[in-house]
Parts: sequence; structure tokens; C-alpha cells
Amino acid sequence: MGLVAGDTSDIYITMTERLPEEVVAIVAASLLFVLPINWKERRFTLNWSDAVKIDWGTILLFGCGIALGTLLDETGLATVVGKGMADTLGVTSIVVITALATLIAIVISETASNTASVAIIVPIVLPIASAAGLGAQALIPAFAAVFGASYGFMLPVSTPPNAIVYGSGMVPLTKMIRSGFVFDVIGLALITIGVSVMARVVGLV
Repeated sequence: MGLVAGDTSDIYITMTERLPEEVVAIVAASLLFVLPINWKERRFTLNWSDAVKIDWGTILLFGCGIALGTLLDETGLATVVGKGMADTLGVTSIVVITALATLIAIVISETASNTASVAIIVPIVLPIASAAGLGAQALIPAFAAVFGASYGFMLPVSTPPNAIVYGSGMVPLTKMIRSGFVFDVIGLALITIGVSVMARVVGLV
């Protein structure tokens, strides 16, 4: 509608006020069950047997992460936590907050998928970093958390490659944990340094 009438038209403004993005997404997804691809065979774009195969757990984690981040911001809890970290631990340095965000992302990714880890940590890191007084630099810890979510090496459930290696039977769990811990520490240092350098190059610092 905005492409046709423009985002300043009355009809666009009216539709936006009455149909928020959440409703539009649900309506669009529901239409997949009623739009036919072969009416004679009663075949539709999506049927329930296909829908049940969707990874609903990841979707719920993604949505809950966004909701949690929004609530942290709206309730003021992020501000309290951010100021508390700054006052108690002296966490006002962009490097320290970036390292903490990366560490938390790595720890979470050890027991959750990369997508779920990002969905959980990023909406939390952004308001906390902003509350700590980082301003536009709050994006830096968020970027670091995104990279950190791919650096879980200790457990078989961390990433599909870990599961494949462990499933081969050639790497015992204890050895995977010991080696993975070393790689996690190396990854933490590389991400913190790399993201900090990248931020300086693009002018965020």
C-alpha cells in the first residue's frame, strides 16, 4: 500500500494504525493455508503436516528474546542493570562491555542454537549498553554477541559440526570440552579485538 499510495497518504496511515505489523504477519501466514496451488486436488500452499515440521522452538525463542529486550527497555530494568554494572563493576569501557557480551553469547550458544543465542542476547545487550552510556556505540557489543553466538565449541549440541564430530565416536566428550574451552577463550579474544578494530575503522569509536 505504501509503494502505491505513498507513506504519507491517508489510506496508508489509516491502514497502519488499524493493522499493526504483528497482525499483518499473522494474516499473511494464515493465507498460506487457504491459497490453493491445485484446487482440484485440494492442495494448498501450506498444510498442517508441513507446518508441524517447522522449528517452532527456535521461533518461540526468537520472539521471546525480542519481547524480553523490549520489556527490559520499557520497564527501565535495562537502565537499572546497566547503571548497576557501571557503578558496581566499573563497566563503562566499550571494550569490557563488548567482552562481556561476547562471553555471555558464547556461554548461551553452548546449549542453544546460534539463532536462538542471538535472539536471546542481542535484545538484552543493546538496552544495557545504551544504559551504560555508550550511545551509538551500543551496536558494538551487539555485533560482538552475534559473532560470539557462533563460537560454542565445548558441547556436541553447540553447533551441527560439533554434533557430527562427536557422533563419529573419535572424539570423547571430555576431550571436546577441554579443547572447546581453549577455542572459546581464543574466540572471545579474537571477537573482542576484531570488533573493536572494525568499529574504529568504520568510525563508531
